[in-house]
Amino acid sequence: MALVVVVDYGMGNLRSVEKALGHVGTSDVIKVSGDPADIAKADKIVFPGQGAMPDCMRELESRKLIEPIRIASAKKPFLGICIGLQLLFECSAEGGVDGLGLISGEVRKFAPNKLDEGGSKFKVPHMGWNTVDICHPHPIFEGIDSDEYFYFVHSYFVEPLKSQVVIGKTAYINGFASAVASKNIVAVQFHPEKSQQSGLRMLSNFLSWNGHWSG
Repeated sequence: MALVVVVDYGMGNLRSVEKALGHVGTSDVIKVSGDPADIAKADKIVFPGQGAMPDCMRELESRKLIEPIRIASAKKPFLGICIGLQLLFECSAEGGVDGLGLISGEVRKFAPNKLDEGGSKFKVPHMGWNTVDICHPHPIFEGIDSDEYFYFVHSYFVEPLKSQVVIGKTAYINGFASAVASKNIVAVQFHPEKSQQSGLRMLSNFLSWNGHWSG
């Protein structure tokens, strides 16, 4: 039985994530916590988030969570969700803020006024259901077909420096990396807790994952 900590820094849809993790039928202990001691004791970490990245970084710093998250991300199975993905990168165009720098690359904003093939403007934020093209196999996508639908809500997207960390892509505006992985870290731009059966399967896969991935 593992201890799975959902990191609480005041900026995430935490209860929905907690409920979804519990719904997959795991015997693991799911705990929502902003206590550095719980993060240190956890066997696995889920790092969700919603809102603006500058606010998220400010909350992480004020709650003294940055170093515990960095330590945990170095050795434990670690799942970032939405802003929890963006925070892993080096810097963001949103407020010109630095991220945690755990994955090389930056966070960029969708270009405004881009037109789709029918001549209509793409909407920003990107909100609703869209497909994820699984471009690199990973244990979290086991049993999930490429081009399965997941639920998105975001105006910014990540641009990794190294293409080999990208395990999922989504076609919207110019297309973007919607899932990335590096060793024991995996992170997604979409919300698995809002993505019905495909999202629940992904969360179940994460809970079963031992954190090993060679890329």
